[in-house]
This record gives sequence, structure tokens and C-alpha cells, in this order.
Amino acid sequence: MRVLVVGGTGYLGKRIVKASLLEGHETYVVQRPEIGLDIEKLQLLLSFKKQGAILVPASFSDFQSLVDAVKRVDVVISALSGVHFRSHSILLQLKLVEAIRAAGNIERFLPSEYGIDPARMLNAIEQGRDTFEQKMAVRKAIEEANIPFTYVSANCFAGYFAANLSQMHTLVPPAHQVTVYGDGNVKVVYMDEDDIARYVVKAATDPRTLNKTVYIRPPKNILSQRELIEKWEKLSGKVLEKISVSAQDFLAKIEDLDEAQQSGAGHFYDIFFEGCLTNFEIGEGAEEASKLFPEVNYTTMDDYLKIFL
Repeated sequence: MRVLVVGGTGYLGKRIVKASLLEGHETYVVQRPEIGLDIEKLQLLLSFKKQGAILVPASFSDFQSLVDAVKRVDVVISALSGVHFRSHSILLQLKLVEAIRAAGNIERFLPSEYGIDPARMLNAIEQGRDTFEQKMAVRKAIEEANIPFTYVSANCFAGYFAANLSQMHTLVPPAHQVTVYGDGNVKVVYMDEDDIARYVVKAATDPRTLNKTVYIRPPKNILSQRELIEKWEKLSGKVLEKISVSAQDFLAKIEDLDEAQQSGAGHFYDIFFEGCLTNFEIGEGAEEASKLFPEVNYTTMDDYLKIFL
């Protein structure tokens, strides 16, 4: 397949480019002139080129350039940032949807989602809800344009949720104390980002996932926060002091945060108190990635945590 990655220099995008190349797809990566003097992004793009990717100049401020880029491929995968503390660019995809509609040749489009399934979050708490509303606006545009799609819910990125034992203000394991949300027994799904990228690329080109939502929910990575903490304690030989925070206290503290932090805290609440990642069965119109693609030897959290020893 010919696959175009939009947002290919981002946190997940660069992994999707690599996964597409490894799958043997003819891989195109949008090169946006807006990168300006960002030498790291340019060097990353050039590294993709050395690996066999084709760089495609295009800009969201130049509609025809987007159409021309889309016409060169079969599949479009968007990895534009959807988090407030980076560049929150979800609605920028509406221009991409319009370009795909105008091009008229795309066999599959994957919008930038990859976290919590927004269709299940219409009654989420106010903080962070705008992310879900914007993703649903993009979905509405896709479906109204009759564009073939696959939506991917990849749950918790391990880089942000696992190594830090799901703490909000660090990315590495805490040394002495760990905050536990409620009783810490709500089930969560933790995923290595390289594995997410592999599942995304496989889902993008598989007929079984056409016009469906794919949940990445491998059984060994369905863990409660307490189970994750116990894994780290066993690996490190350290016992951490556990400080429990109630839902009421957690919500009260959100008000003291800035907008970006409030959004992130809202998602933490939805995940660790409401259990939004696992409080439903995967039903009709959806698939589970590890069942569809058993050939992916996904990383368990036992193995993921070992690098932090």
C-alpha cells in the first residue's frame, strides 16, 4: 500500500512512519514548510528519507498542496497532536478531511485519536471534554464525506502513564511516594508506543477494520494502578509509600491548575476513577487489535519497566 503519514515528526507519528516502513509499505511523510528553523524535525524527516520514505511538501495553509499529497497514496494516517501541552491541532484535520474528499481516491483514513474513544466520552467531566468534542467533530466530517475510515483507541501511552506509575508530574518512577487514585483497583490499559504504531499501521490496511473502531487492549496489559505499582516494587526491590486521593479531593485540586493541566487531569479522572478504558465490552462495529494481529509480540509492562531499573 501507499501510506501517507501527516504529523510524522511527532511523538507517535515518527513511530508510525517507522512501522509503515517495516511493514514494507511505500511510505510518504508530509514535510510542512512551517517547521521553519526546527532543525530536529528536519533531521528526523531526512532520516526517514534515508530509510526509504518519500517526503511530500504540503501545508494546511495551501489546500491544493494537501490534495496533491493525498492523490499520491491509498491510505492517510494522521498523527497530529491532540494534547494541550503540545500543539493542540485536532481541528486542523478538518482541512485534511476536505482534501481527502476532494481527491476522491483514498481507501482508508485514520484520524489522530489513539487515546480514549471519544464516542464514549460525551458525558465526560468538563475539564478535557473539548478534546473529545473536537475528535467527534472530525469523525462527523469524515462520515458525512463518506470517507472510508478506521478509528483507533490505544488507551494509555506507557511513556506518560506506565513508567511514572501513573503520576501526573513526572515521567520516571517515583523514589519514595506514589499517589494512588481511589482504591487503585480500576482497570487500565497500558501500551508501549512502538506497539501502538505497529497496530495502527496494520489496522490501516486490513479489510477487517474498515469503518470500525479498533481498541488496542491486549490482555496482559490490562492492569490496575495498584498492579502496576506492585510490578515496579517487585522489579526494583523497593516498597513505596502509597498516598490515596479520593475522587472528591482530586476534582477539588483541578481548579488550581492551568488550562492544559486541567485537561490532562480531567483525562486522569476519567481513566482512574471512572474506568472509561475498560468499563465496556468491545461489541459490534469494533475489533480488538491483539486478537486481529496475534503476530505482534507486544511489550508487557513487566518488560517495559525494566529499562528504568
